[in-house]
Amino acid sequence: MSEITSGSQVSLHYTGTLDDGTVFDTSQDKEPLNFTVGQGQVIPGFENAVMGMNEGEDKEFTVPPEEGYGQHRDEMLLKAAKDELPEGVQVGSVLRSSVNGQEMFFSVVEADGDDFILDGNHPLAGKSLTFAITIVKVS
Repeated sequence: MSEITSGSQVSLHYTGTLDDGTVFDTSQDKEPLNFTVGQGQVIPGFENAVMGMNEGEDKEFTVPPEEGYGQHRDEMLLKAAKDELPEGVQVGSVLRSSVNGQEMFFSVVEADGDDFILDGNHPLAGKSLTFAITIVKVS
């Protein structure tokens, strides 16, 4: 059996849940997740948790925000006037924008008269994420 180390090609199934048990993502009934350990293709806490595992092994672990999508940052909340946004925008809409040459996504989280509050944080920022995984293949 091949133990997972930096540089390993890993194929696994996972289910990710929030503290309240809500499933936010899963590979069940889909293709397994494939990534190379040490390449930053998954969040750091996930990558660290698979180190040393072997094919066929199961594990459940929790990733704190610092090792996931970071803490929720208030400075990522922006106020925008309705006339500055595309027509039809409402709470729940997701907008894409280029900021300093980098593509960013903003969720419309609040409406206040003719203004909207946009959140540039990742939707999972500030949350602890629990994963149940099964290693399918290591190479």
